[in-house]
Amino acid sequence: MAARERVEGGDAATEAEGAARREFGNVGLVKETTRDVWGWQWLENLYNDARFGLRVLGKSPSFSSVAILTLALGIGANTAVFTVVHGVLLQPMPFPEPDRLFLVSYSPQHGPFETGPSLSDHDYLEFRDQDRLFEHLTSFTGSRVNLTRAGDPAQIPAASVTIDFFSTLQATPEVGRGFLAEEDQPGRDNVVVLSSKLWNERFGSDPQVLGKTIKLDSISRTVIGIMPAGFGFPYDAEVWLPLGIRIDSHNSYSRPVVGRLKTGISRQQAQAELETFTKRLPRRPGENKQDLVAQIIPLKELLVANIRQSLLIFAGAVGFVLLIACANVANLFLARAAGRGREMAVRSALGAGRWRLTRQLLTESTLVSVAGGVVGIVLAFWSVPALIALAPAGKIPRMEMIRIDASILAFTFGLSVISGMVFGLAPTLRATRRDVRESLKQAGRSLTERHEGMRSVLVISEIALALVLLTGAGLMLKSFLRLRAVKPGFEPENVMTMTVDLPESAYRTAAQLRAFHTRTLESLSNLPGVLATGAVNWKPLGSELTMGDFQVEGGQPLPSGYMVDKPCVSPGYFRAMRIPLLRGREFAEDDDSTAPGVVIVSQSVARSLWPGSDPLGKRISMEDHPKPGDWLTIVGVVDDVKQQGLAKKSDPAIYQPYLQITHPFFLNHMTFVARTASNPLGVPSGMRAVLSEVDKDQPVQSIAAMDNLIAATTAEPRFQARLLAVFAIMALALAIVGIYGLLAYSVAQRTHEIGVRIALGAQTADVVRMLLRSTLVLVSEGIMIGTAGALAVTRVLAKFLFEVKPNDPPTIAAVALTLVCAALVACYIPARRAMRVDPMVALRHE
Repeated sequence: MAARERVEGGDAATEAEGAARREFGNVGLVKETTRDVWGWQWLENLYNDARFGLRVLGKSPSFSSVAILTLALGIGANTAVFTVVHGVLLQPMPFPEPDRLFLVSYSPQHGPFETGPSLSDHDYLEFRDQDRLFEHLTSFTGSRVNLTRAGDPAQIPAASVTIDFFSTLQATPEVGRGFLAEEDQPGRDNVVVLSSKLWNERFGSDPQVLGKTIKLDSISRTVIGIMPAGFGFPYDAEVWLPLGIRIDSHNSYSRPVVGRLKTGISRQQAQAELETFTKRLPRRPGENKQDLVAQIIPLKELLVANIRQSLLIFAGAVGFVLLIACANVANLFLARAAGRGREMAVRSALGAGRWRLTRQLLTESTLVSVAGGVVGIVLAFWSVPALIALAPAGKIPRMEMIRIDASILAFTFGLSVISGMVFGLAPTLRATRRDVRESLKQAGRSLTERHEGMRSVLVISEIALALVLLTGAGLMLKSFLRLRAVKPGFEPENVMTMTVDLPESAYRTAAQLRAFHTRTLESLSNLPGVLATGAVNWKPLGSELTMGDFQVEGGQPLPSGYMVDKPCVSPGYFRAMRIPLLRGREFAEDDDSTAPGVVIVSQSVARSLWPGSDPLGKRISMEDHPKPGDWLTIVGVVDDVKQQGLAKKSDPAIYQPYLQITHPFFLNHMTFVARTASNPLGVPSGMRAVLSEVDKDQPVQSIAAMDNLIAATTAEPRFQARLLAVFAIMALALAIVGIYGLLAYSVAQRTHEIGVRIALGAQTADVVRMLLRSTLVLVSEGIMIGTAGALAVTRVLAKFLFEVKPNDPPTIAAVALTLVCAALVACYIPARRAMRVDPMVALRHE
């Protein structure tokens, strides 16, 4: 416009345009000012910094590759573990408004009857009637039921739930309906809701299955609904049965109770209501109120409480790995910054401020970190399935929620940016705080000396962090090895087990159950290769058992709180399991319902009640008020057996012959054992054939070698030890790389000094000793700091350790020795390079 006005005024076009430009000023400056007003200048600056950073990194492909791969290990491990943590611990339950769903619990937290969050049936009914803060309350229990008339007989997980179950969770069947109000009453409760999984697998997704009957535990039930795909709460149930809770004066049942709070009601209000309710409850026989805890707990805790601490420990471990990786890359950037000292000085002399240089260097470190994050995502896609595969079966809940999605990608991106800032900050501050004139005058070697202190600090930090991780892994490994070495009280080799659950509807009397077990044992004993057979209702190292007290003839009192396991076994059981008989005899076939009652006690019972005397012939009773016919004579003493797990003390036990048991409850769950002359892997097919011959409608609950059952009890500590060991090995490898990098760089920068020393008469052994001394100083400082950290951090592992203390001196000493040896290995190549320095070449090089 200004040029046009000048042309109209008579100026030549060229002169008019030049004069207009001089009057307007610097066009580029005006553009920058305009962009600043718009607020988008930062984006253009970021683009330019990123483009320049990529060009600079592209000129050093080896440096960039090493840095990216190092970070990829740390970020990939963190992404994999966070994917599991996010799916298991952080994702909400798959129900509408899950933050209003809570467990209502008043249960023992100590002692032999410690349970998870639960309410007794009596307390549940009373609380439900008095409550004013919950919209709905429901109770449930899990079990396994025998499914027949739907293909081959099978045992499937089931949930018995009160009629408010589906309304409490706000989960409705996809096909059909839920339970009606009256369908928890006897005679009206023969209905069932199927899972989508069972509907697909057994009924071919046929919608006409509604209204048809199936048999569960030999009871005909009408299908009334089918739940949506993916719904399996609780306990991965495949069928839901109506539960009518009625008070039993002889037995007390405790079950989980879930409530949905009314809108606007807080967890604290519900907690206060529950505490007020429990204070008014009377003390019942055998109940210790000091052990009972009233709690309002988020529903998710029912699934994740047992694994939360393990996952958080793993998350902390991979966090250490990432810190070590960041320290390694920071060392690389420090070394690189030393070589760019003149570049930074020139750019500063040309007008670039410290913030401008800092921004550029941080952009470069962030680019490296983001590239490491991209590679880390690829590693995580492979690592997450491997992590899940390592875990014991059924240990990780909510596995359907474990997946890499947008939130995981956002986490990885944020972690990558933060990591780039963390490892890039120290090198950046070091590189940008030099005086320009000094930097331009100093030689490259002088500049690098200023970084030695920071690089040494980073390596010491790596060693300390690696020691903490190695100590944790060493403790877990030592604990696992000690647990595996525990003797269970029997010989598990060449023993196959078969567990069956007989439904009450088909086997109503103890006589029917005893007949089934007798026929099964006879057939099993005839299988080829079987040396001995036996049966026990609650197998060792299982998840269930019966405990209680008893009476001793003569009124002898039991020790306070003394409880014993009460398994029922068959004749030949101790021989089949090779449980040592210490005194007396085993049960015989004629110890049946027509013979006088007999028992066999474990060694700990004999020592506790009759120390120094012979327990044979003593009499006890399982009844609170025994009659003359209720007394049982002790005929044998056997060794103690690990009934509840290898990590727990052997329970005192009193064994009864199943042929003398008159209550069906103690006989409908039975595990048969068969000892073979060699590997028993060929026995399962024979066991299945025997069961089909005895009762073709009864499925097998499980068939497993006793060796595998013992391995299952140690699967969790094995998993923890393996995973921590993997992270510790990664940390050790990164620490070795860090030590090697520092020493190699130091040798390269001290070539002149080494050459002078050799020229003045120093031997190669003196040069090696100098490097070894530097290495051992670094390692010693790292070990001292790491030991202090290990003593503080490894206390969180105390819950998981067996016969090992968190401050175990041999473990810490072994880890320290491992780090020293690793450091010496890392020192080997730099030391050989130093030994080969030619003094003349070194002096000419300088």
